[in-house]
Amino acid sequence: MPIPARAPAVRAASRNDHGRIEAFVRDTPGAAPFHLPAWGEAVAQGCGQKAHCLVAERGSTIVGILPLTEVHSGLFGRALVSAGFAVGGGILAQDAEAVEALAEAGWRLATRLSCPSLELRGGALPAGWHVQRGTYAGFARPLAGDDAAELLAIPRKQRAEVRRAQSFGLTVETGSAERDRAAHYAVYSESVRNLGTPVFPRALFDAVLDRFGTEADILTVRREGRPLSSVLSLYFGGTAMPYWGGGTADARTWRGNDMMYFALMNHARQRGCTRFDFGRSKLGTGAFAFKKNWGFDPQPLEYAVRVADGSIPREINPLSPRYRLQVDAWRRLPLAIANRLGPVIARGLG
Repeated sequence: MPIPARAPAVRAASRNDHGRIEAFVRDTPGAAPFHLPAWGEAVAQGCGQKAHCLVAERGSTIVGILPLTEVHSGLFGRALVSAGFAVGGGILAQDAEAVEALAEAGWRLATRLSCPSLELRGGALPAGWHVQRGTYAGFARPLAGDDAAELLAIPRKQRAEVRRAQSFGLTVETGSAERDRAAHYAVYSESVRNLGTPVFPRALFDAVLDRFGTEADILTVRREGRPLSSVLSLYFGGTAMPYWGGGTADARTWRGNDMMYFALMNHARQRGCTRFDFGRSKLGTGAFAFKKNWGFDPQPLEYAVRVADGSIPREINPLSPRYRLQVDAWRRLPLAIANRLGPVIARGLG
C-alpha cells in the first residue's frame, strides 16, 4: 500500500519566486497560461486588481501553486479568484496533499482579505467544495498537418462559409504593434457592446501583449483596409488559444469571423502549435453552436467555489436573467459612451 505524501508547507510567493514558478508551470501537466506569473501581473497592471500566488513546497521543491486575483467591485462585490479575468487557472499541484493544503491556505487568505468567496476556474478540485457543472464547455482539438487538411477537417457546412470568406478579397495581418492593438480594441469594443457587455480596459490587452511577448499576438481580418474581425491569442505549450476576439457588424456580411479563425489555425501551425483551444462557451448559446459547427466536441468544465457562511456566490455572468434589462440597455448605448463607461465596470468583473 503506497505511503501518502506528507503535507507540504504553503507560503505566499514573492517576486524572487517567479522564475521557479514559471519553470514549475511549464513542466507540469494541466497547466494553463493563466498559471504563469505574467498573467497575474498583466491583470494587476491593466485592471488594478492585486495579484497573489501561494506556493506549496516540500523542502526546496515546488509541488503546487495557486495563482489568485483579489477582485474589488462596487457593483459585484469582492472575491478571490483563480485566475482573475481567465477561463482557467485553479490549483496546479503534483498530488492530492498539495491540492488540499493550497485550498485551505487560499481560503485563509480570502478570509484575511475580507473576500466572502474563493473561485477556482478549473484545475484540481478540493474535497468538500461546491462544484459548478453543466454551465460551460471547452472546445479543443489537434491541428491538421497543413492548410488543405485543416480546411477538410472542418464540417461541410462551415467549410463552405470559410470558402465563401476566401472569395471576398479579405486580407489578414498578424502582429502586436500599435496598428494591431488599435484595430483589435476598436473591433472588440464594438463587438462586446453589441452583445450588451462592458469592454475591458485597453490597458489589460496591452499588458498581456507586453508581458507574454512572443507568446501572444493579434490577428486582424480587413476588407479594403478596414478591420472586420480581430482576435488576441495566447500560445502556450504547443496550444493556440484565441482569447479576446470579435467582429464588427459588417463582419457577418463578409464572413470576417470565419476567415479569422481559419487563418488563425494556419498561423498557429506555422508558429509550431499542434493544438487549437477554441475556449469556453456557455451551453445553449450561439458561441457554443458556432464552435460545434467547426467540428469541435464540447467537453464539460467544472469550477469550484467556497463561500463564507451567510454569503452567496457573486453573479457576474451577463447571460444571467437578473441582468437582462441592463444588457438590453447597454446594447443601445452609443459606442463612444460604452467605451468610456465600460472599462470602469469591467475592471471589477474579474
